[in-house]
Amino acid sequence: MPTAVVTGAGVRVGRAIALALGAHGFDVVLHANRSVAPAREVKGLLEAMGRRAWVEQADLSQADAVAGLVRRLGAAHPVLELLVNSAAAYAHVDFAEVTPAQLDTMWRVNVSAPFFLVQGLLPSLRASTSASVVNITDMAVSHAYTTTHFFSHYLASKAALEQLTRAWALELGPALRVNAVAPGPVAMAGETTDAQRADILKRVPLGREGSPDDVARAVVYLATASYVTGQVLRVDGGLSVA
Repeated sequence: MPTAVVTGAGVRVGRAIALALGAHGFDVVLHANRSVAPAREVKGLLEAMGRRAWVEQADLSQADAVAGLVRRLGAAHPVLELLVNSAAAYAHVDFAEVTPAQLDTMWRVNVSAPFFLVQGLLPSLRASTSASVVNITDMAVSHAYTTTHFFSHYLASKAALEQLTRAWALELGPALRVNAVAPGPVAMAGETTDAQRADILKRVPLGREGSPDDVARAVVYLATASYVTGQVLRVDGGLSVA
């Protein structure tokens, strides 16, 4: 069975991605930080499908923890078919109040951790004949909408990850494909008011909010689309073209 690593796999979008990959035939390494218990529940669901699953805990804001995760994964999984960088730091803070520590944490989790996970796992990924990386970014990087107020430090980090997607596709091909999924109004944050949600949805051509499963299906597609690399697939109900 092919093996995938999914960061942030215990809850929300990461959970949906892990389960969709399992349904598509992948064994899955489930990374979590604070959501280890939910990740263990996902492990049980994957094993009920007949898949192998492992839970790895690491705080991606800490460089030593990322390095330790890389060492463990490299030793246990000398061949990997897929890395999904789904874990993310996300915070609702007025730009005027963002602190250096908050910006640093955002950058460590959303940019540095994916950077060094890809770098450190290159030997395992290159050992496969069909390996790829899928990064989870955000459609608001290029098409701002109501709920993106107070997230400038978050959006800056996701823009960097989107650019890394393109740079890695160029530098690491043909051995490795690298793509991204950019969700729009999918499982909108708790800070979104009812009025904001209604305003957004009336501008979405499909007229509804997306689900984590919508993102997961896009990840499965990119993981198996052998002639697609360097692309950002927006899962936004058409909001980016409205």
